[in-house]
Amino acid sequence: MTDSVPVAENEEGLRLDRWFKRHFPQLGHVPLEKLLRSGQIRIDGRRAHAGDRIQSGQLIRIPPQLEHLPTQSTLPVAMSETDREWIRNLVIYEDSSVIVLNKPSGIPTQGGSGVKRHIDGLLAGLQDNKRQRPRLVHRLDRDTSGVLVVARTVPAAASLSLSLRQRDARKTYWALTKGVPVPRAGTIRMALEKQPGFGPRGTDERMVTAPEPGEAAKTAVTHYAVIDTAAGKYAWVALRPVTGRKHQLRAHLAHIGTPIVGDLKYGGESAAGQGEIENRLHLHARSIDIAHPDGGRLAVSSPLPSHMQHAWKLFGFDQTRDIDPFERVR
Repeated sequence: MTDSVPVAENEEGLRLDRWFKRHFPQLGHVPLEKLLRSGQIRIDGRRAHAGDRIQSGQLIRIPPQLEHLPTQSTLPVAMSETDREWIRNLVIYEDSSVIVLNKPSGIPTQGGSGVKRHIDGLLAGLQDNKRQRPRLVHRLDRDTSGVLVVARTVPAAASLSLSLRQRDARKTYWALTKGVPVPRAGTIRMALEKQPGFGPRGTDERMVTAPEPGEAAKTAVTHYAVIDTAAGKYAWVALRPVTGRKHQLRAHLAHIGTPIVGDLKYGGESAAGQGEIENRLHLHARSIDIAHPDGGRLAVSSPLPSHMQHAWKLFGFDQTRDIDPFERVR
């Protein structure tokens, strides 16, 4: 086991004790507190506490006495051959350090309350006999499809997490919006904060915009560019997030009056799919360009999901256009 483990992008904001529960499920609360009190667990070399909120790219020191404990990456996982084949069919690129999946819409990246089937739980199906179980380094929302990068090894996870933390990765998303953004290209700078109390039981949460960052509102920046339009009512919009806040693209596009088709949470009923346009979220992580852990760059793109392909065909959008509207934006 390595002395230190990097915090993945999708783990940002977790309490340290929850991180240990996730990675060392057999480590009890009392032993964890003893290790923390004695300074054997550290974050970026500093003493840590159970309630500390961790940030992506930080290094968590793992005491050597935990080497005998099975980790999340080594615990055996019972998987059906159907699930193994399903996760294997999502692979669009792989090498000795990295796997890239084309995540379908409708499945969560990670587990949560009431969630039994998710990408993270199926990654064991991509593990071979010589390697640890692959690990996530970032996430996509349940209903967002597209490029999802997975690390095969701890060093690869550390390298990818660092690139994400330093905003070296260039992610491009495609969306179908209800309405055409004005101007047709620009940058949305609106802070976002979590607001609970939504959904049928009031237990859901969504992100709301704030004019300035604050204690609760975090900086959020999105570049956007309209690629094509349909009758002035719909637009094919390319998006490049600078920050990685929850639901950032959805909240930002709704804020400027052009919500993503199928996004009822942020766009209301007016954003619902109509006619031949399916009432599903039309948001796809089209591509990523990131430093490869072994050197050079990793650049991968993924095809649209079927419901977005149908919309593109319906509106006459050419999804094979290989253009980068953000070529000068870094």
